[in-house]
Amino acid sequence: MIRIASDIGGTFTDVVLDADGRLTTVKVLSTPARPELGLLEGIARVLAAAGIDAARVDQQIHGTTLATNALIERRGARTAQITTRGFRDILEMAHENRFDQYDLGIDRAPPLIPRHLRFEIDERVAADGAVLRELDMAGLDAIVAALDTEGVESVAISLIHAYANPAHERTLRDRLAALRPALAISLSSDVSPEIREYERFATTCANAYVQPLMAGYLTALAGELARRGFDCPLFLVTSSGDLTDLATATAFPVRLVESGPAGGAVLAADIAHAAGLDEVLAFDMGGTTAKLCLIDDGKPQATRSFEVGRVHHHMKGSGFPVRIPAIELVEIGSGGGSIARLDPLGRLLVGPQSAGSVPGPVCYRRGGTQPTITDADLTLGRIDPSRFSGGIALDRDGAVAAIVRDVGTGLGLDADLAAFAIDEIVDENMASAARIHAIESGKDVSARTMIAFGGAAPLHAARVADKLGIDRVLIPANAGVGSAVGFLASNLAFEQVRSLFMPLAAFDAGRINAALDDMAATARALLHGDDDQALVETRLAFMRYAGQGHEINIALPVHPLASSDAATLRQAFEARYALLFGQTLPHAEVEALTWSVRVERIDRHPQPAAPPTARAAETAGPSRVAVFDPNLGTRADFALLRREALAPGFAADGPALITESQTTTVVPSAFSVAMLADGALLLTRKPRGAGT
Repeated sequence: MIRIASDIGGTFTDVVLDADGRLTTVKVLSTPARPELGLLEGIARVLAAAGIDAARVDQQIHGTTLATNALIERRGARTAQITTRGFRDILEMAHENRFDQYDLGIDRAPPLIPRHLRFEIDERVAADGAVLRELDMAGLDAIVAALDTEGVESVAISLIHAYANPAHERTLRDRLAALRPALAISLSSDVSPEIREYERFATTCANAYVQPLMAGYLTALAGELARRGFDCPLFLVTSSGDLTDLATATAFPVRLVESGPAGGAVLAADIAHAAGLDEVLAFDMGGTTAKLCLIDDGKPQATRSFEVGRVHHHMKGSGFPVRIPAIELVEIGSGGGSIARLDPLGRLLVGPQSAGSVPGPVCYRRGGTQPTITDADLTLGRIDPSRFSGGIALDRDGAVAAIVRDVGTGLGLDADLAAFAIDEIVDENMASAARIHAIESGKDVSARTMIAFGGAAPLHAARVADKLGIDRVLIPANAGVGSAVGFLASNLAFEQVRSLFMPLAAFDAGRINAALDDMAATARALLHGDDDQALVETRLAFMRYAGQGHEINIALPVHPLASSDAATLRQAFEARYALLFGQTLPHAEVEALTWSVRVERIDRHPQPAAPPTARAAETAGPSRVAVFDPNLGTRADFALLRREALAPGFAADGPALITESQTTTVVPSAFSVAMLADGALLLTRKPRGAGT
């Protein structure tokens, strides 16, 4: 098998070619105006480097932030919503709360669809699916005329309780498609068939908003790849870290939000599983953002909802919800291109604004004038200018001048201390985000092993680990393109979720089995799977005590449920409830609210890592370089090593810089480093007080 995995980020586009386990990697600057240009350049470079013709490639895997950026930057299609009369304002009412109750000046971001493009139609379905009022198709003619007048390109049809009975939504879709075939149409009963109308409406509108953009991009990309000689399937990475085909990605582009970061979490989970690491903190820092994810027992934390486009100090509730299966990540605006500046009060701020690839950091010589984290790392001596990602020749003098001008002068610091202050701010921001995320999850971050990847993470991992009290940091091989490598570990999968209210006291096994079997059939059809042995199915029930507002998931057997399983489900629910909350409510009624079926095609299995090779330390004769060491507060004499020149069994004490073509690993004086059998670098904290 020859496969190509590509990840378009805000600053760099990473491309990895896998030829039967031999990886060739390339990192090029992203092209925000036309993201496919940077991608195609990277693909051409990686083919040339590997000496492989396009026709020999068996599979392409692609992750992109295009959908995410379109939602955040409001660059999607002109979109309208059709909803049940009386529910026009759900998108603005949201949860009818204040996400920051002490800020009198808060203002929510406006919904993706303005009020004059939200249309009502007469119909009503009850929560159990019963039709209370038939659909009045006569009202559609006036809506179609308004769509034409407003130049609408995409429509979100989201009727109340359509998850329980989608008939009215489908009737509207069929009629609208017949009248206006060019319109993109999204149904809430397809995109997010779950209760809680605000989340369902918001997710459907987000899908409709990005669908024309993503459909055009993906169709054009597939056509250009075919024109260049590729004759292989193109798969897209979803927010859950799974792969989906082109048709499914085009129909449900909202599932591609956070696809790049999900690939990094898959990589870290794969490494954790192979190495037998039970508790891991995945740390992914690229050119624009940093991402953190908790991984337990070889699996990343999962969620069924998250927020996009938080506008108020990144506070929960200040964005809009997207309800899809996803890997739970914390993402903050701290990347190599994050801009450093002083606010009017003279305080140093770093990010979330980023210089990106255009114009980029000052040291890129591409027109950037504001100092960034990359400029600070270069100033401190942490980056070898001759070995930077993408072959960019860095301008250290320009970086130093910008940092002194915009930060040092105002704070009364020289270039080194000003650059160190920039890095300290961003490192503390990332450590703080990890602490809060762990606390919210009820977990201890200090006992974990950190797995760091992305172009900037190895530069900052040891310092962030130091702040978190973490003693072990693992830098995998090809860390600079980690998310793209993670794509290669993903499997083709699809998850169906559907709300079907069912008190256990009135458990109807036949009704539940019919729903689960229908969801499984839909997922299997999307995977085009005819080999049942290759498909693994996972079924879950989301349950709660009657009257509660949130559910917890319980694993279900794949075989059909029987009436007697009601007692089994209650026992499983109460065991998990007690584990999470320390007690149960013995006489309270238990109810299931939502059900999910995930079908996955298993194409590969992680192999356990071999133990490190016993070998003497190899430290003779490296070159030296003066680098600012945060543990010492001054510059120190660092060994300068090339990663490709090291072999498994290599070991050395810090301080050291280990350079490679796409990133640099900083080993401060408080850590030692060893290369494992699989080529990963393991940084281990020395006993307290040693090496300082």
